Formats: sequence, C-alpha cells, structure tokens
Amino acid sequence: MSGELRVLGACPLDCPDTCSWIVTVENGKAVKLRGNPDQPYTRGALCVKVNRYLEHTQAEDRILYPLRRTGPKGSGQFERITWDEALEEISVRLRGIAAEHGGEAIWPYLGTGTLGYLQGCEGVAGRRFWNVLGASKHWLNICSSAGGSGLRRTNGTAAGMDPENFALSKLILLWGTNPLTTGHHLWKFVQDAKANGAYVVAIDPIRTRTADQADEHLAIRPGTDAALALGLLNVVLAENAQDEEFLAAHTEGWAEFRQEILSHPIQKVAEITGIPAAAVHSLGMRLAHTRPTAIRATQGLQRHAGGGTALRTIAAIPGVTGDWRHPGGGMAYSTSDHVHFDIDTRDDLLDKPVRTLVMTKAASQLDDVKCLWVYAANPVGSSPDANAIRRQLAREDLFTVVMEQFPTDTVDYADIVLPATMQTEHHDLHAGYGHLYLLWNEPAVEPPGECLSTTETFRRLAAHMGMTEPSLYDSDLELAEQLLSSGHPSLDGVTLDRLRKEGWVRMNYPVPFAPFAEGFPTPSGRLRFPPSGQAYTPPHTARTAGRSAYPLALVTPASHTFLNTTFGNNPELRRRAKDPVVLVNPADAAARGLTDGQRVRVHNDGGEFLADVEISDRVAPGVVASPKGRWPKLTPGGANPNSVVAERDGDMGRGPGFHDNLVELSVSL
Repeated sequence: MSGELRVLGACPLDCPDTCSWIVTVENGKAVKLRGNPDQPYTRGALCVKVNRYLEHTQAEDRILYPLRRTGPKGSGQFERITWDEALEEISVRLRGIAAEHGGEAIWPYLGTGTLGYLQGCEGVAGRRFWNVLGASKHWLNICSSAGGSGLRRTNGTAAGMDPENFALSKLILLWGTNPLTTGHHLWKFVQDAKANGAYVVAIDPIRTRTADQADEHLAIRPGTDAALALGLLNVVLAENAQDEEFLAAHTEGWAEFRQEILSHPIQKVAEITGIPAAAVHSLGMRLAHTRPTAIRATQGLQRHAGGGTALRTIAAIPGVTGDWRHPGGGMAYSTSDHVHFDIDTRDDLLDKPVRTLVMTKAASQLDDVKCLWVYAANPVGSSPDANAIRRQLAREDLFTVVMEQFPTDTVDYADIVLPATMQTEHHDLHAGYGHLYLLWNEPAVEPPGECLSTTETFRRLAAHMGMTEPSLYDSDLELAEQLLSSGHPSLDGVTLDRLRKEGWVRMNYPVPFAPFAEGFPTPSGRLRFPPSGQAYTPPHTARTAGRSAYPLALVTPASHTFLNTTFGNNPELRRRAKDPVVLVNPADAAARGLTDGQRVRVHNDGGEFLADVEISDRVAPGVVASPKGRWPKLTPGGANPNSVVAERDGDMGRGPGFHDNLVELSVSL
C-alpha cells in the first residue's frame, strides 16, 4: 500500500457517543486520526481519551503474539508461542473440560472493551462457537441492566428521546450524568437549548464538570433519586399541572401512583435526599410549568440497590407531565432499544438449555467453572469484589484464556494469551447508545505482529477443533449483512454497501422524534406507573446507616482520562490523571484530622485501596468519591476502588452496586 488514504471508521469504546472518525493512512501506516466533521451528532470532535488512540495502537506494551504462562498465576510471566501451539493447547483443554465436566464448566466472559456488533459485546462475537460447545451463557449486566429493566417496566423499552432533541427543550434535568466527561457531544445540544432560554439542572452527588456548567446543582444523597422524583411530582400535583389528557389516553395505574406521590411530601423527600426542601420545591415548580422538559439519566444513576426502581420512577415523570407528546420532552437513557438488528447467535446449536452466569458475580460464580475465556473485559480491574476474583483466578484447576491488546491485571492470571486487534485493524458495525446513527468501521491498516480479530480467532479455533457447523465460518461482511437483514422499518435503505461508502447512516426515525406521543410498546400500549410501595427502594448505604463501622458512602464515578480501564496504561493519560484521589467534604476531613494531599486507606471489610485526600465541597458530608478506571498493578497499593465494592445484586436486572458501598478513611502508614 502506498500513498495517502482516508479510511472511515468509528470509535468502539463504551461511550454513548460512538464517534465517526477518519483515519489517514500513509504508506500502510495510520498517521492521523480525527473526528468526521460530516457526522451530525459528533461533528468532528473526539474526546481527550480517544485523541491518543493511534498512539495507543502503537504502544510498546502492545501484545503482538500468542503467549503461554511460565510463572505462577498472577505473576505475568509468559513465553511466546505460535498460533498453532496456542490453538492446539486450547482445543485439548476445551475438549477435556467439556468431556469431564460438561460444556457449562466453560464461561465465555465478554465485556464492553468494544461495543461492536461483530467484534464486541453487542452482537455475535464467538457466541455461535460457544453454543456448539455447550458453554454457559454470559449475562453482561455490568453496565445498564438495572436501569434498562426499570425503564422497560414503565415504558416497555429502555429507548426514549433522540438526544439531538435536547436542543428543543426548555428545562433539562441532567440526572446522575456527567456528559462533559462521559459523552460530551450531548453538550452541544444542551448549549443550543440554553441559547434559547432553557434552564439546566444537574442532579448528582458530586459537583462535576457538568454541574459547574449547569444553572443549578442539586447534591443528592447517593441512591435516593426515586424519592426526589416523587417529591418533584408532589409539587406538580400541588400545582394541578399534571397532563390529565395524556394520563387518561396513554397511562395505566395513575390512581395508585398518585397516592404514592402524595405520600412523599417535600419535607420527607428533603430528609431522604439531603436536598433542602426549598430546592425541591423550586425545581418542582419549574417542572410543573415548563414544557418541554427533557431528562438525561445514564448508567451511573442505577448502580445501587434501588437502581432499577430509580429509573422506573424517574421515567414516570414525563408520563405525568405529558412531556412525551412534545419534541424536546421526555427522557433519554439509552438509544440501544431503537436498534433493530437481526442478532442470531444460533441458540439452536445448543444440545440442551444451559445456565447463565452473571458478569459481576465472578467472585462467587467461578467456583465450579473450569475454563474462563475473557475477551473485551478486565474483571480484575473492573468487577466488584476484586480481591475475591484474584483468589479465583489463582486456582490451578481454572484454565484461563484472555484475548487482549495489553498486559492488564487479568492477563497476568492467564494460562494462554491471544493477541487481539484494535479498531483500526478490523471490520465492525456500530450503533451508538446515545444517538440514532449506525456506523461502519473499515480496517485502515494491517494488524501488527500476529494479532487477530475476535471473529477470525473463533473461526480459526472452530477449524482447529474440527467443527463443521457452516455458520461458524461466516465472514465479517456476511455477519454484517445478516445483522442488517431484520426487515425493521428503521433499517429501510440501510445497506452494508451504503454504510461502507458513507461511514454512517441515520436510522429511519422522524426528525424531530417524539417516540411515545401516541403510545408505548407495552402490552396495553400505555405507560405503566410503579405500583404502590414500589416507587422507591433505599440504597444499601441508607439501610445500614448508623449500624456500620464504615460511615462514609463511596461513589466511584467515571474518570476524565480513562474509559473504564481502557487507556489505564497510557503514559500520557496516566500523567494527566496523577495519583488516585478521594474527594472528602471539609467536615468529614476535620472529623478525622485529614489534610489535603494526605494519603489514606479507603477501606471496609472487603478490602482497601490507597488515595490522596482532596478536601472539597464538591461532595456533601457523609459522601466520598474516587474515580474508577485505574489498573490495580499501576496504582499505589496495587488496588483500585473495586476492592471495596461488594458483590451485591440490585433490585432489577441483577445490576451491580458500584455507587452503593460504605467505607472509612484511615491514614496510610
């Protein structure tokens, strides 16, 4: 390959924005990466993390060849082997485990390292292979399962507003979301709304970058969001501002839910949430009299014991106010349910039904697993109860294969490591979960070393094991064609040829888009209000308050420099992130004699991590915050906040409780 090429692609990372990008290639090498200025949502801008993506693909610590463990598990000691050697050893072990223990002793553990429908968690990667083998199924619950479950109970779907319609809103509630760090393209539409007179409120336990730019910040007590929703609606009822016509035509359960709202007067809600009663009343008045109102709530909001209920109840707000009838009104959580691909993982290839293992339960559900196959995931760095996961991965009877790009903490425990491609090196099909566009990623360069895509790895492994099922050998382009063949009206005119030529295509939804103006995708066609007594579930921290040796509620928000644990080894981003910090309110710092910059142990019965104190009123008394995303082995003390995150299920979808843990701070010796 010679000369200069411009190759259209898409960011694969776990962010709602899924940016369209352009890679400039000279003489076979990717030399420049920029956002695609023609894409209407992302408009040519990439984030501070992804701006360094090309540098990351060419990093010195990139895994380029298959590896076999030579030292103790956890030591990270490996030797290079050939692909044939790796595939043969894997084949022998998989056959032996399936014969002795059954296929369900194999756990394919897939994460959100890429959101591609070919190579990543969203679609088909490896699933047909695992079905032929009879492996356990994997429930990827780590991100949004609780909130999605709650929304489906209310609206029949987790889908909602087109985020571009925030530009039409007059009141915007950014509820438990920090888009300037975790999906900054939304902010352009928020700014458009502000220019037209919209009022923006950030509801968050932390005064984030986004909260700094909002007109108002409400520092809510973690996990009490549903109570605030009920309090705001209490004001709406007091103002007689409910939309009776919409309620009668498009909802069910209103009489019962109305009584639930009335049982949450402002003063009670203020005591639960920690927000002053005057502030609850003021925002309730704005909500009562401002149409259209838009709510943006994302994944962080639902990572506590009542996370599903929180989204279920917040989603009821536009049902009461009738905001769903207005473009620019309603709620946006994830647009994924607006995507209607034909995802055929071929469950018919299973000989019998198999169990499902839960991603965030690795610490407890690995007991009878004999093979753990990790791809696009880093459980030691990203999952709850990290210390227990380490103990499981250290078992000699657990055969662990990790497909990876870099030597993560999880890789250190692998028996076999397989080198994986990165986004500039393979095909993939994407759909953002924060907009209504489909995107195609064309490989810009050849993979370095002996790296293989996920799809190609499973094709080669299937061949090595002598599997004869034809669908195991479908090419990436064939898989993409299959995904696009659902026949859903939203995909009319969307072809693979068009995507490859244009790079992105908006799905066939109206502009502007009011998805539930005429009804909801529920059996009755109506929004379903939460039943009596099921509109607020307290967080674990509230249930144990005053009875725990650990009095501080820990929140672990997204980092501005890392995306989950992706980029956690990037030297420049690590330099910018500096050492880990824990935000501590001045009152809590004074009570413990802590000073700015002092290194402390953040600990509970599950474990501990080290962080430097940052005394700040960005958190309220009783709340501390430390960002997630660091690699434990590159962090002082060798642990990150997941060492103190308990392995507990939330109220719906078995959602994890990353923001629902009690800790204490002690001076590190």
